[in-house]
Amino acid sequence: MYDVAVIGAGHAGCEAALAAARMGCRTLLLTMNLDTIALMPCNPSVGGPAKGHVVRELDALGGQMARTTDRTFIQIRMLNTGKGPAVQVPRAQADKRLYMLEMKKTLERQPNLTLRQATITGLARIPPTAPAAPPGADLWPRPAFHLTSHTGQAFDAKTVVLTAGTSLAGRTITGNATLAAGRAGEPPALGISDALRAWGISLGRLKTGTPPRVDARTIDFTQTVMQPGSATPISFGFYYGDMPPGWVLERNPIYPAGPETPWRPQLPCYLIHTNAATHETILRNLDRAPMFNGAITARGPRYCPSIEDKVHRFRDKPAHGLFLEPEGWETNEVYVQGANTSLPEDVQIEMLRTIPALARAEVMRAGYAVEYDYIPPSQTRVTLESKSVDGLFFAGQMNGTSGYEEAAGQGFLAGANAALHARQRPPLILQRDVSYIGVMADDLVTHDLVEPYRLMTSRAEFRLLLRQDNADLRLSPIGRELGLIGDARMEAVERKRWQIDREMERLPRVFVSPAAHATLESTGAAALGRKVSALDFLRRQDATYNTLVSLGLGDLTLHPDAAISVEVAAKYEGYIEKQRREVERIRRLETWAIPRDFDYAVVTGFRAEAREKLMHFRPATVGQAGRILGVTPADMSILVVHLERLARSAPLTHSPASL
Repeated sequence: MYDVAVIGAGHAGCEAALAAARMGCRTLLLTMNLDTIALMPCNPSVGGPAKGHVVRELDALGGQMARTTDRTFIQIRMLNTGKGPAVQVPRAQADKRLYMLEMKKTLERQPNLTLRQATITGLARIPPTAPAAPPGADLWPRPAFHLTSHTGQAFDAKTVVLTAGTSLAGRTITGNATLAAGRAGEPPALGISDALRAWGISLGRLKTGTPPRVDARTIDFTQTVMQPGSATPISFGFYYGDMPPGWVLERNPIYPAGPETPWRPQLPCYLIHTNAATHETILRNLDRAPMFNGAITARGPRYCPSIEDKVHRFRDKPAHGLFLEPEGWETNEVYVQGANTSLPEDVQIEMLRTIPALARAEVMRAGYAVEYDYIPPSQTRVTLESKSVDGLFFAGQMNGTSGYEEAAGQGFLAGANAALHARQRPPLILQRDVSYIGVMADDLVTHDLVEPYRLMTSRAEFRLLLRQDNADLRLSPIGRELGLIGDARMEAVERKRWQIDREMERLPRVFVSPAAHATLESTGAAALGRKVSALDFLRRQDATYNTLVSLGLGDLTLHPDAAISVEVAAKYEGYIEKQRREVERIRRLETWAIPRDFDYAVVTGFRAEAREKLMHFRPATVGQAGRILGVTPADMSILVVHLERLARSAPLTHSPASL
């Protein structure tokens, strides 16, 4: 019997399986096709606002996505550099095929992990192992799982992590052409939905989509605006030393070369725009659009709409930006970012050819939409375990989310918790003030989803504390406790923490003189009217830590990431301290557990909507209850009074491990 069985080897499944195996559990990873492990069926990009934060958090915890991306990206750059540190984050274009190969290699070489190609069609529960089991039997005091495939293979596991993506009863749609499929070229997963319903788990339907891919040889790149990669080294992983080597098989001569980036070869992306002719073509064919003629009934993601939906909703907008993004070093396929569509293929071709750069474009793959079953997350705990089926965990798009990064973050959390469950240890709960992964998990179990969920920086009320530069300081101790971070790496994290603290103590004792006018002018900083401490100087918006280095006042031994954290701490000290005080204020609510069998029906004073929502979501803590839409502060006051009354007769457990 396996400790953990993971069904599905997308981004959620890979992270779940690796986390469980690295924690010492005997782990099984099942996939319908070993050749499509970690496939990027949509955009082969990683990162961006909030998503990039998750990738850096995964690396800090001991996950894999960051390091696989760093090994295989064809371009990386830092976004939002002109904005505050809370929203600055890396984004990379991965080599689609190389990413899959690198992740598959990582999985195959991971101890405690078994990969099997199998299409799971049956899920059943096994009663707890009887005390009279033969000597040496793998005793398990809880119900386990029996998995069967369409070919008759059978597997037993103590826990199951289900990461089926868009495969559950999936169907793809392009115009009036529909096909039973989880994604183009792959069959749907059948049977699992029926097993979930038999266990009393309700399912809904959601929709997502992909754009057409065009042949780079048919693009007029002179009609585009080039978007180059970073000229300075950037990574998703925390390495505390040299950057990982880049994999460059062969630079494709079809793409125009961007500016030189001597630290690593990169391919540029390209900006283009739709126009009036593009919009006219789309609007003229709305009657053939599945989203408008009734062929698609499920809701798609609000923040990543189809091109026909954008044009229809924003008819007054003369143009929409699109990005042409190469899919790898040695392929001519180019992804048209921003043009997700389920229009008929002939309309897709006509639409693209109205854009000057794509006037002769040849479509290599048509865009399509996919509808699939998902599990409304009111049925899931913040640990991503099913509320009704002990030991069953869900992760990825089947939880109602969108995006590879969200899936990977959930996969890690579900895999780690499945491993802890198998070891009969308290679960891992990432609070909202600790990580974006925690924000996402909490959002999922306190909100009704009517469309695919997308993580954004605006969803994090403590986003200044959850910056990408300090993810290792926040989360590596948790990864170390789980056994996913080694001693040497943990020492490097603590050394960085020590460097930051030491520098923040030193800077008030070092002073910048007005006599440094010439040096300040050369760095773009304004002249000083009087002598100020280096800490006060760093608080100025036109000053950076590199400015202090130019003045001979910086610490040349400071790690670059530590220097960024010092600069942020100086500039935003007051705001950071305010958020920390707010975290302390609400922490009691976050750890105040509500009994799982708490009877909301007997509580007098609740409004009908509040009672209905609380009974529907059954929040684990008072903090979660307060974030449920429809529960007002007055309802919360009534809840707290009843919990305090209950506590006087039977003390509540305030430990997060009890949630």
